[in-house]
Amino acid sequence: MPAVVRGGRRQSSSQAPKRAAAPKGPARGRGPQRRPQSASGVPGKLAAIGRLDLSPRAVLISIAAGTLLLVGVMATGSRAERIGAAFSQGMDGVTAGMGLKLQKVSIEGESPEATLAIQQAVQLSAGQAITSIDLDALRERVQAVGWVKEARIVRLLPNTLVIQVVEHDRLAVWQSAGQVVVIDTQGQVIHGADPGRYAGLPLVVGRGADEAAGEIVPLIAQRPRLMSRMDALVRVDGRRWDLRLKDGSVILLPARDPEAALIQLDALDQRQRLLDLGFTRIDLRVPEAITVRLTADDA
Repeated sequence: MPAVVRGGRRQSSSQAPKRAAAPKGPARGRGPQRRPQSASGVPGKLAAIGRLDLSPRAVLISIAAGTLLLVGVMATGSRAERIGAAFSQGMDGVTAGMGLKLQKVSIEGESPEATLAIQQAVQLSAGQAITSIDLDALRERVQAVGWVKEARIVRLLPNTLVIQVVEHDRLAVWQSAGQVVVIDTQGQVIHGADPGRYAGLPLVVGRGADEAAGEIVPLIAQRPRLMSRMDALVRVDGRRWDLRLKDGSVILLPARDPEAALIQLDALDQRQRLLDLGFTRIDLRVPEAITVRLTADDA
């Protein structure tokens, strides 16, 4: 009978294997036992993981492939851009073929005066792929319209764009150096706004009146009796205001704390109905020495 190989030792089948006697005590001179490793020297759990081929031949092939790719891109030059554009057009065609075409543009928040200017700024065509529309560029065009303070664009698939606009507040009509314009609460000119259509807005006059109007106009608007008699607010020396009324009379406000002066004027009007009696001049520049010149005093 042929020999059976076990563990690298040959034994005769006719001889029973001998059991090694159990050690009576700890073996002397033995080092710590190590776990078996694969033939490659990698631990058993990591033996299944593939190894990166870093042979010289593989490295040379990788370098050659990268070089050929770079040369191809450089040789293409402007054709790469044309290829990209053609691909983009192709994708737009596919998108349009799926029914994602622009059919409706809805503008919200605009005034009747601003509608036409906003429509002209949109510059979109019906039937184009809705996914190809540059929303940032569209928002910039809409916000460039003088009426518009800010805009928001929403794309509603499959076929609608919603343009939501917030317009500048119309605060006053500003007259300076022979020009008349409409301004907002920040003193900015609203280009395209016709001052003739805003007869209900207060008129502010003079250099610097545009920048300071945002503070004084709301104070006057809180006083309907005074507001109804107002003809213009005139900026004096870039420091204070004269309130000119429709009957030709004038109210002089101080440079500091004009609101406190208007409160004093309210008290006088409540006690004496001053605005109804008529006057030519009220000087509120010195709180402790208010002077009132009634119309009868000029006779």
